[in-house]
Amino acid sequence: MNLGNPVAIGNTAKIYLYDNKIVKIFNDYLPDTESSYEAIKQKYAYSCGLSVPKVLDVTKLDGKQAIIMEYIKGRTLGDLLSENMKHAEYYMNISIDIQQKIHMVNADLLEPMSDKLRRQIESAHNLDKRHKSHLIQKLDSMTFENRLCHGDFHLFNLIMSDNKVTIIDWVDSSAGDIRADIYRTYLLYSQFSAELADLYLRLYCEKSGLSECDVFQWAPIIAGARLAENVSSEKTERLMEIINHYCPY
Repeated sequence: MNLGNPVAIGNTAKIYLYDNKIVKIFNDYLPDTESSYEAIKQKYAYSCGLSVPKVLDVTKLDGKQAIIMEYIKGRTLGDLLSENMKHAEYYMNISIDIQQKIHMVNADLLEPMSDKLRRQIESAHNLDKRHKSHLIQKLDSMTFENRLCHGDFHLFNLIMSDNKVTIIDWVDSSAGDIRADIYRTYLLYSQFSAELADLYLRLYCEKSGLSECDVFQWAPIIAGARLAENVSSEKTERLMEIINHYCPY
């Protein structure tokens, strides 16, 4: 099947627009269960009444794993903000309202966040045994309700069309602590703009009643887990600084 050129390329897959549908083709090195694993999470979010693209099929195309889903025509809030930074607070408020709706959902049926974070920390090559042990002890000490957490929530995963915003990319979602999900978003923004990250955290705390101290409890754990992702745009040194700041030896 000739899908043409991808409209987007991520760490694990290429995205195509074909026959007015989105076709996500996964990279060969991933486990055979990757497409079904992601589809289950996206279907769950959809079933909770959130604005999420409908999964139409999980299949193989030319021997590669694929998810076929509803095409949402529009532009990401990240693209819209990039064109006019004066509207940063406006778009950030929209995104936080959506993230709070996600966080209201009880998600006991999804993978526990603690299992996911533990697996990532244990597989992070840049962490020595002492760091891993400390981070896992800290993770085990956390108590929280199992709320739906997106796991990769930011303005570029929100598509606006006709005054409706749709949430995409659910592969990292889990059942866990909303404070961890908030810190994860803060960490992603701070990689590119401290000002944007601070704006996000201030607004979320104002809307939720949480304190920044509540959120930053998760800083070393989320930074440690991030090391396992091997994202080319992320600096290992930055993550290690965060870990060492909160876990001094």
